[in-house]
Amino acid sequence: MVKKILSYIYIYLILLVTYLPILYLIVYSFTGATITGQWSGFSFKLYGDLFKNKEILTALGNTLILALIASLVSTIVGALGAIGVYYMKNRTRKIVESINQVPIVNAEVVIAMSLTVMFVFIGQKIFQGKSIFSFYTLLIGHCTLAIPFVYINVKPKLTQMDPSLYEAALDLGTTPTKAIHKVIIPQIVPGIISGFVLAFTLSLDDFIVTAFTRGPGLLSGEGQIETLSTLIQAKIKKGAVPPEMRPLTTFIFLIVVTIVIVRSIYVNVKAKKASKLLSLHKKRRIKLNEK
Repeated sequence: MVKKILSYIYIYLILLVTYLPILYLIVYSFTGATITGQWSGFSFKLYGDLFKNKEILTALGNTLILALIASLVSTIVGALGAIGVYYMKNRTRKIVESINQVPIVNAEVVIAMSLTVMFVFIGQKIFQGKSIFSFYTLLIGHCTLAIPFVYINVKPKLTQMDPSLYEAALDLGTTPTKAIHKVIIPQIVPGIISGFVLAFTLSLDDFIVTAFTRGPGLLSGEGQIETLSTLIQAKIKKGAVPPEMRPLTTFIFLIVVTIVIVRSIYVNVKAKKASKLLSLHKKRRIKLNEK
């Protein structure tokens, strides 16, 4: 009984600490007060101000474009890499998998500093001392961060797959490229989707790698690329978080909640259909046995 009470206390405490600050921002997004904690009456003023704030919209656009491109590249490289490693010899596979674990367990600041040193070295030795920091260095940084996570999402689906399917497709005259496209990829689609979502999330809220590897480009033009994380950090240095961030937080939270609910409904519906098909199959087998 005591353990049950303590477990409930623990769960509710985690939920309170996680969601109370978000709910606090959501509530105060519906008031015109510029200072969080002051209520000046119900209003949609901050929502209108959000769409007029060019600085925040530029940072949001940069964040979404970067996250989308980085997650697409990371998913392609990570998925194809996982397929290649899966068909390696056991010893080589273990070595590659051990190397893949390093960026996952390593501190993000170490990855960011290493990439910065590498980009500075390339700029000095190859580009005659010019700075090469740009959108592409930022993209490389985000892909470096996300690819190992895509790999570990795709790998379990490969291990669940029958390894002889690929060889069977080749024996039937299919080319290796078509065999991968027609046989392997359909088997690992759930892992690819989860890897893409994780890569998108990692890129969306990254700050350290972004701060170290960014340069001019994207919607920022010739200025330093600002993402939501770097913009908020810069604003906090000068004072409070801009009030327009409150409605933006509300939009992001509602989108995430909607995606989670839709996915849960889809999974439940799919599970019910599978359960019905299984029960029908069992009934047919029983009838056949009775005959």
